[in-house]
Amino acid sequence: MAHWFSNKERGTQYGIFSMGHPIGEGLTYVGLAGIVSYFGWHAGFLSPGFVGIGVAIMMYTLLQDRPRTLGLPTVADWRNDHGAVVISSAKPLSVWELQKSILKFPSIWILALASSMMYVTRYAVVNWGILYLQEIKGYSLMAAGTCLGVNTVAGLIGSLTYGYVSDKYFHARRPPVTVIFGLLEICSLFIIFISPLKDPTLLSLTFMLYGFSISGLLVSLGGLFATDIAPKKAAGAAMGFIGVFSYLGAATQDLISGYLIDKHTTILNGVRHYDFSTVTLFWVGASIVSFILATSLWKAKVSD
Repeated sequence: MAHWFSNKERGTQYGIFSMGHPIGEGLTYVGLAGIVSYFGWHAGFLSPGFVGIGVAIMMYTLLQDRPRTLGLPTVADWRNDHGAVVISSAKPLSVWELQKSILKFPSIWILALASSMMYVTRYAVVNWGILYLQEIKGYSLMAAGTCLGVNTVAGLIGSLTYGYVSDKYFHARRPPVTVIFGLLEICSLFIIFISPLKDPTLLSLTFMLYGFSISGLLVSLGGLFATDIAPKKAAGAAMGFIGVFSYLGAATQDLISGYLIDKHTTILNGVRHYDFSTVTLFWVGASIVSFILATSLWKAKVSD
């Protein structure tokens, strides 16, 4: 859908779309807990599936295709906003050829790797955050859940802020804003996982900063930047390619994190004691690698 909008508006629009990520996570923490409590754990798996089917039917019914298929000019032609580089071809390429062409973009591969590393940290916090806060910070289950809850709320603001700031103040250039959000995310991770901070108020504020910054990075690395630099007819293929890498990173994270946590867990007098010192370095390190990869795209060009 990003090709419906001009280059200078796309970030704000995509930021609005990406607000669904933190909304979905927030509903998972709250809504599914209520559903499981009333209807049992089976409903916790079935209800999201039924909701997804309903949303898919709505999208198929209501969403429109590209402007040209409806007899309209492209937004770039209409507003004379063609980005920094115009990619042209004497012989029009088929959709399949355009989709395959994304594999020839080094920047798409770098984005995919950066996104996969970001998803390592993201799903580490989602999957292991409550256990970490209980075992290492001494939080109750309710306090740990609250920290993750404010993380999702801040994510709503972060998604919208990233797109708006990159459009309005950086003329649709994503790398500068990605660097800012990346630094904020890494700083918040150091405070959460490396520092001895345990104060609930300060740690909740840090989780808000983390949620704000990681959601902004989701907007960029998870799709917006790809739609900027890939051919517009292959935007979906570029996002799908990055999505595959992203969730491979998330799945690999679970395997590695589970192994490291289990390896450093001891049982004394029947009580399980966790040592997160090694696995947290893995989590923070993944974000640092993602930041370095994303920064390398500082001079990436926007395609038409």
